[in-house]
Amino acid sequence: MNTTTVTMVRVYLTEGEHQLQPLMSLLHDEEKVCGVTAFRGIAGFGKSGKMHSSSLMDLSLDLPLVLEFFDQPEKVARVLEHINTLVEPGHIVTWSAQVITGK
Repeated sequence: MNTTTVTMVRVYLTEGEHQLQPLMSLLHDEEKVCGVTAFRGIAGFGKSGKMHSSSLMDLSLDLPLVLEFFDQPEKVARVLEHINTLVEPGHIVTWSAQVITGK
């Protein structure tokens, strides 16, 4: 099995901050990273302790979002320099991973 090392990135956002679309455009249109997925959470809280959640009674548009992407470590380092200017410190997590490239 052939693998290549990539860097995974997870960015924690909140819908109400309206950061998802600009970041998606940056990653897709400008940086052209290998893969991006956005997850919408059903509940969460961050450093502020403010709970963000959805329920049948409250159709909140301020739910937690997670934006995850990966690419070659050198490219991710360059992309993170840009993202760090758009996202509050402490909301980005990275780790090394392996992508299976063939047999």
